Amino acid sequence: MGGVAGPVSAVGGPVTGEAAGGPDRRMLWVSLPDQRARREVYWMSRMPHTRVTALATAAPDGDITWVPSTYVRPVSRFVEAGAFAWVRGLGGQDPAAYDWVASLELCSLVTGQASRWRRAARRKGGRVRQAVVTWENLPDQPLYRLPPYRQAVDSCRDADLLLCMVDAARDHLLDNGFDDERITVVKPGVDTEVFVPAAEPVAEPVVVFCSPLAPNKGIDRVLDAMRLVRRSVPEARLAVAGRGPLQGLVEAAAADPATGVSYAGTLDTAGVAAFLRSGAVFTTAPRPTWKWTEQLGLAYLEAMSCGLPVVTTACGTNDEAVTPGNEIVPDDVEALAAALVGMLRDPARRAAVGAANHDHVLAHHDLATQCARMGAAFAAAET
Repeated sequence: MGGVAGPVSAVGGPVTGEAAGGPDRRMLWVSLPDQRARREVYWMSRMPHTRVTALATAAPDGDITWVPSTYVRPVSRFVEAGAFAWVRGLGGQDPAAYDWVASLELCSLVTGQASRWRRAARRKGGRVRQAVVTWENLPDQPLYRLPPYRQAVDSCRDADLLLCMVDAARDHLLDNGFDDERITVVKPGVDTEVFVPAAEPVAEPVVVFCSPLAPNKGIDRVLDAMRLVRRSVPEARLAVAGRGPLQGLVEAAAADPATGVSYAGTLDTAGVAAFLRSGAVFTTAPRPTWKWTEQLGLAYLEAMSCGLPVVTTACGTNDEAVTPGNEIVPDDVEALAAALVGMLRDPARRAAVGAANHDHVLAHHDLATQCARMGAAFAAAET
């Protein structure tokens, strides 16, 4: 376990102030309508001495006070930060009950709501601060040109903390004129007590894909590549977990025994960890969309924590997660297949890369350590 004896700051020093043992930090988290569980708001709840209340459609994971919420959503074309949706009920929250209001991404409409709520509170003498968590790595994010997304971005220019999950997010903020003094980078963590390696590396040539079954994550490309892989490694198999718009494509492949494809459906956290441990190699094949490119990829970190080598396509800034020794290839079926064949045919290489991956995650992405560093970023903004 790559944890630390006590909370550390964003640069590795001891935590001081509230995060070290003073009064609890009271945070109001304003969720996106489609926000995935066990991510940002869960990490906020794992920060030392932090109590989180979350406006959300579904009950969040973790020790969080849940305020069941609905959304005004005229259209559902966009997902995550691009959701064209406003949360109901934020105005009914008492600013005196909170020290912070926080949300995900600058362009999300709920971030604009949080900014207005915070400003109204301050006009009445309140001291609530605002934080925005961001992964955005596109300097010229096209959503920023469209009202009301542009208004949401401009509304949080004076936020007290801009917490970046990747280095590229800091570059993106600076390119868009945000104040560097308000920016802190803390990479995300994974639960290294859940995502642990198998007792022995898997010897069979099993490739695992565990990610949304959507075009931007490339399951269609992976299925095509595996057909080529099986020409060279006939016993190779592909195990798939997840859900999404391309689920039917996976189910059709899994229905044909000749493909070597199996489909595990949707899994909980423990199920994902066990699924990853059943594989010899982890793969995805991300490709950019008009408003998104891969930012980090938590699935990579979870697989690496489980001691798997990674084969993937170059997309956005996924090289911030996928370290040398793994394979990042061009967005090409033949290149992906060749890299998979090379990894599947070399058990010694797989074991060495997988062990290095596990050590890297312990050193740089342990959940408890990274949540303490996030808490240190908030503590620094409170001084």
